[in-house]
Amino acid sequence: MRVLQYLGAALALALIPGLAIAAPRLTLASVFSDADETMKALMLLLMAATLIAIVLTGLKLAGGKRLAGGSAFVSALRLGGPLLGLLGAVFVLLNGFVGIANAGASVPMPVLAPGFAEAALLFLLGLLAGVVGVVCHWIIEARIDRAVLRS
Repeated sequence: MRVLQYLGAALALALIPGLAIAAPRLTLASVFSDADETMKALMLLLMAATLIAIVLTGLKLAGGKRLAGGSAFVSALRLGGPLLGLLGAVFVLLNGFVGIANAGASVPMPVLAPGFAEAALLFLLGLLAGVVGVVCHWIIEARIDRAVLRS
């Protein structure tokens, strides 16, 4: 039950930056809803992987002397999260630049801003997944070190 409270608090904190955006038309929710289905799936994957890493770390700490499970996932998230976020951001920017080149005329910034925001959101989610992966990995490694040194 406590895990659900932590997940709810994490989701509430994730939505706070949307309150600070000056333009009323462009929010994090609108950036997500206007994104391509593939990019939405990638965003959801990065958010889910971040939450899973947090839950796995909590379960690992609550597991007592048992040391098995979860370390490989968290270790892979350390590098994989930022790379997936970067890959998605570059893909969105590439599509945007191809669209600008095909438009032929000057494209106004309000037309470009949602694409740039989508790329920035993907990169942010990737970095967040990587940072959470690093911190969770440190916590798990410290737990393993303590367990090994006690024996």
